[in-house]
Amino acid sequence: MFSIFVARPSARLRRALAIGAALAALSAPSTGAAQALSLSEALSRVANGDPIVAANAARLQAAEAAIAQADVRPRDVIGVELENFAGTGPYSPIDRSETTAWYERTWERGGKREARIGAARSELGIASERSRLRMLDLLAQVQVAWVEALAAEAAIAIAEQRLADARRVEAEVGRRVGRALDPLFAAERARTAVAEARIALDQARETARIARATLAAYWGGTADYSLPTEPFGILESTPAQADASPDLALLDAEREAAGARLRLAETGNVGDPSARVGVRHFGEGNDVAIMVGASIPLGNRAANRGNVARAQAETQAAEAEIAVARVQVEREIDRLVAERAAIMTEAARIEQEVLPSAERAVVLVRDGFARGGTAFTFLEVSQAQQAVIDARSRRIELLRRYHLAGARLDRLTGRHAPFLSSAEIR
Repeated sequence: MFSIFVARPSARLRRALAIGAALAALSAPSTGAAQALSLSEALSRVANGDPIVAANAARLQAAEAAIAQADVRPRDVIGVELENFAGTGPYSPIDRSETTAWYERTWERGGKREARIGAARSELGIASERSRLRMLDLLAQVQVAWVEALAAEAAIAIAEQRLADARRVEAEVGRRVGRALDPLFAAERARTAVAEARIALDQARETARIARATLAAYWGGTADYSLPTEPFGILESTPAQADASPDLALLDAEREAAGARLRLAETGNVGDPSARVGVRHFGEGNDVAIMVGASIPLGNRAANRGNVARAQAETQAAEAEIAVARVQVEREIDRLVAERAAIMTEAARIEQEVLPSAERAVVLVRDGFARGGTAFTFLEVSQAQQAVIDARSRRIELLRRYHLAGARLDRLTGRHAPFLSSAEIR
C-alpha cells in the first residue's frame, strides 16, 4: 500500500498568491455585470452619489457665508431729528421748530473685525471636519456591508461542498442498501441529509443576494453584480496611528474655535467710538448751523467679564476633551489590533492544523465506508463531514470578524479619507 503526501504551500506563499489574485481581480478590465465589485469601487460610488454630499456642501456654503458676513464693519447711520415743532407758549408756532440731519460712523477697535473673521473661519473648520466625519461614517457602513456580503458569498462554497458530499454519501448508501449492508432507513437518512443540504445552499444563495442588495442600496443599485472572493481570505497586519484619527481632528478644530471665540470675547473689553456730524436748520430766522458729536461706551471690561470667562472655560474644556478622546482612540485601536492578531492566529491554526486533519478523517472514513465493510457507518461519515464543515464555517466567521474589526480601524484612522476629495470638490 502506497501513500502519497502532497506538500502544502507555506503560509507566506499562500498569502502572496492570494494578494496576487486580488490585485489581478482589481486590475482586470470591465466586463459588464460579471465584473467583481471591489471595495474601492463601492466606496467611490457612495462618496460621489450619496445625498449626504449635497447636505455637507450646503453646510460648508453656510459657514463660508458667515465668514463673508463677519468681514462687514458696522453700518453707518443717517438720521433726522425734528425738535420744537409743537408745544405750548413760545414753542407753539411751527416756525420755531429745529430740524437736524446727521451722519454717524462707528470705528471698531481692539481687532474686533479680525477676531470676528477668525471665529467665523474656525466655525468653517468645524463644519468641514464634521462633514468629513459624516462621510467617513457612511463609508464605514458601506465597508461593513461589503464585508457581510463577502462572508455571505464565502458561505455559498461551503453549502455547495456540503451538498456534494451529501449526494456522494447518498449514492454510496444506496449501493450498500442494495447489497444488504445497511438497513433501509439509512437510505432515508441520506436522502434527508441531501434535502437539508439543498435547502442550506438555497438559503446561502438568498442570503448572499440580500447582502449584495443591501450593499448596492447605498448607491441605488441592484444585486446583479459579483464580488471578489480573494480579499476576504487575505489577513495582514496594518499599522494604525491614533494621530490620524478624524475624531481628534474635529476636536482640534473645536479647540481652535474656542480659542477664536476667546479672542473675540476679549476684544469686547475695548470700546468702539462713534462720531456724528450734521446740519441743523432753525425755523425761526431760517438759519443753518453745523453740529458735531462723539461717544464711547464706558465700563467695557466689567460688562464683558462674563463672556471672557465663558470663552476661557470653553477653551479649557476643549483641551481636556482632546486628551480624553486621544486616550479612548488609542485604547480602541490597541484593542482592535490585538483582536485581529488573535483572529489571525486562530484562523491560521484552523487552516494548518484542524482542516487538514478533518479532511484526512473524511477521506479515511469515506474509503472504509465505500469498501463495504461494517467498520464505518453512515453516522460516522456524516460526523466526519460535519467536522470539516464546522471548521470551514468557523474560519469564515473569524474572517468576517477580522474584516469588521478592520472596518472599525479604518474609520478610527480615517483610512478612506482620500475618497472624500472628489466629493468635497463636488
